[in-house]
Amino acid sequence: MSDSSRPLLEARDVSKSVDGPEGRLDILDKVSLQIRPGESFAIVGASGSGKTTLLGLLAGLDTPDSGGVVLDGHALQTLDEEARADLRRRLVGFVFQSFHLLPALTAEENVMLPLELEGASDARSRARDALEAVGLGSRRRHYPAQLSGGEQQRVAIARAFVHRPRVLFADEPTGNLDQRTGHHICDLLFALNHDHHTTLVLVTHDATLAARCDRRIELEEGRVLASSGEAA
Repeated sequence: MSDSSRPLLEARDVSKSVDGPEGRLDILDKVSLQIRPGESFAIVGASGSGKTTLLGLLAGLDTPDSGGVVLDGHALQTLDEEARADLRRRLVGFVFQSFHLLPALTAEENVMLPLELEGASDARSRARDALEAVGLGSRRRHYPAQLSGGEQQRVAIARAFVHRPRVLFADEPTGNLDQRTGHHICDLLFALNHDHHTTLVLVTHDATLAARCDRRIELEEGRVLASSGEAA
């Protein structure tokens, strides 16, 4: 199997439950998938179907009750939180529905933050390059409150992409944006996916957005209801 066809990310019979007021609630039930390097992959389904929980497991933010997740050859469930966090810093970027920008920092400083946490000596120049890539070079000194929703999301994308992650996780990235701005954000995500061979894993309820991905799965009550696109 060539490197390009070997899965970068794989879930194997992943299950997850939580304790609720009425007892044990199954969130995911034996979900399996494979995602190749450079692929765009959508996870779709109704609210409460387990999409965000699955994304968190794939990214190593949480561990499954049973089954396993392998990211770039690392079995996440065998790692402690410190080791998973180190792996996320090196390999993973995140874009959320809420932009999660720090209001007291400029756009440039927000993008610099993950690099500074790594001790990078060229954090400022790399942050400026990332903001240029998302079309915000001229707004780098603006604070989040001085930016539109679409501009804030572009800053968030620059921050997620500044360390060139192998996989970019996006959880409803257009959920707080109007349709036109949302289309621009999607174009940007797919451009990063295409131009830099960054694997894109996208959680969305937007069928049109999901259809742009190479492959997609649909969840229903924690189970894979359907999948489409070329098989892994």
